[in-house]
Amino acid sequence: MSDFEPNIVAFLCNWCAYAGADLAGTSRLIYPANVKPIRVMCSGRVDPVFVLEALKKGADGVLIAGCHPGDCHYQSGNYKANRRVILLKELLQQLNINPRRVRFEYVSASEGQKFANVVKEFVEEIKEIGPNPLRGEQ
Repeated sequence: MSDFEPNIVAFLCNWCAYAGADLAGTSRLIYPANVKPIRVMCSGRVDPVFVLEALKKGADGVLIAGCHPGDCHYQSGNYKANRRVILLKELLQQLNINPRRVRFEYVSASEGQKFANVVKEFVEEIKEIGPNPLRGEQ
């Protein structure tokens, strides 16, 4: 299974995480191209249904990244996102889906290196877990 390349969907906050991803790219930092970024205005706008749908459609992992605590442009969206991910992981456990397939991170606009590191770590973690068992059931 060493040739397995995970498909990861990333919901990135427009103000911080997406800008951090952009900085990683413009800084020419090297990280896996497994992530398909989706820009959202706030990580708090990521509905758990979006995450479940991505997994149902075969994504091997879902990354949600938002502003650091106290830096959210919408005051508390990042806190809401973090709480939702905690509850979502409990639901995934009950559905017999490895909760490590979903990850939440705080990434600021100036943290291009952190974004690259998070992607590297998450890709390696998903490779360790293996392909999404729902992948072929569409």
